[in-house]
Amino acid sequence: MGLLALAETLVLAGCGLIVHMALNAGWEPSYWYPHGSLALGIAAAAGLRLVGAYRIDHANPFDPRVLQAIAGWAVAFAAFLVALNLTQTTEAFARSWIITTFVLGAFALLVTRAIALRNLRRLGSDGRLGPRIAVIGRGTTLHDTARRVLEDPLGLARLIEAHDLDAYADLDAAIDRLVKSIRSGKVSEVLIALDEPGGTLNRLMQALKSEAVTVHLALPAALRPVPVMGFVRPAGVPALALSELPLSGWNLVVKRIEDGVLGVLLLILALPVMAVIALAILVTLGRPVLFRQRRHGFNNNTFSVFKFRTMTVAEDGPVVTQARREDARITRLGRLLRRTSLDELPQLFNVLRGDMSLVGPRPHAVTHNDQYAQSIDGYLGRHRVRPGITGWAQVNGLRGETDTDEKMRRRLEYDLYYIENWSFWFDLRIIVQTLTILLGDRNAY
Repeated sequence: MGLLALAETLVLAGCGLIVHMALNAGWEPSYWYPHGSLALGIAAAAGLRLVGAYRIDHANPFDPRVLQAIAGWAVAFAAFLVALNLTQTTEAFARSWIITTFVLGAFALLVTRAIALRNLRRLGSDGRLGPRIAVIGRGTTLHDTARRVLEDPLGLARLIEAHDLDAYADLDAAIDRLVKSIRSGKVSEVLIALDEPGGTLNRLMQALKSEAVTVHLALPAALRPVPVMGFVRPAGVPALALSELPLSGWNLVVKRIEDGVLGVLLLILALPVMAVIALAILVTLGRPVLFRQRRHGFNNNTFSVFKFRTMTVAEDGPVVTQARREDARITRLGRLLRRTSLDELPQLFNVLRGDMSLVGPRPHAVTHNDQYAQSIDGYLGRHRVRPGITGWAQVNGLRGETDTDEKMRRRLEYDLYYIENWSFWFDLRIIVQTLTILLGDRNAY
């Protein structure tokens, strides 16, 4: 609906310009018409939202809400005319322009909504609008929940798989299969359906709390009439919300735009510096200039991170020794690059590829990740968002070697705080702090 609102704002603003072009064959734009058209488009966005033209009817999500759209356009146009009278600028706009713009705008709304409705229905039939659900549990609650998802009243949810715990040798086998589906991207939401939750629910939540997935507890039939806090209806199933994705909806869109726009700008600014660094490494060390290492990223999947080569070794296997202060493996040039974090610049390519974000928990080598996942409870929760070039932990001094679990626990606390409190302004704050402390960071070596 946000995209539809943006599209209609542009379309309605364009209607005013189109009418002016049609009424003036030579296209001699008056000062007032472009500004008036833009004001109309902005007013229309507010008017349509005011009358509920962008409100989703959960009983009928494909309702185009045409009447509300026309009413909102009329409200916006009326407000525009009132503003012209109050500012005594009515004579600046021809009556023919005013009448024709209103009629064309109403027609454009009908066309825009028809196109949007067609595309929404196509996306809905492809299963791209609703949740991709996996149900796990046992007993009548499991079968009833799976049936309800299949009979989703909105027709948007997709039942990807159902796991009857009684059909598995043990609970771990069922969890492993479900987690594999989550990490492959097949499942976006999990419904736990148990007649008697008990210890099974605790074990399921322990396994799923670190996964990039929304988790709900389907209520048994006996509890459904009881209103409780956190009550939701995913795919029409009465349930309790247990765990939500930290970045979803418009927050995810903003984060992607931030990475795309700022990532390109920073890369353009950094290219001359990167070229000089690459040449210096080539002269002093030879090839390869870049160092690649497998690291864990979003949803616990692995990717290859790029860095400028700063060591005489390139470890990427079952044994990876963390860099230490006065480490003999670090070259003289490498020490300078690591101290100023210039060795991280190639990770801008990781950002543009979608492996990383500008800001997020720092990714660790696979072998270190596996080690900390075993010794620190909730450690894998940091992979519910994309890893970052810099992060909240790093600007708070938690850089360098993590040779004890206690150091990693402190870093984890900052990472989880960032994930739970993300905002665009929080990211900008971290980026600014990163730029101001790079030259004075003594923990980088």
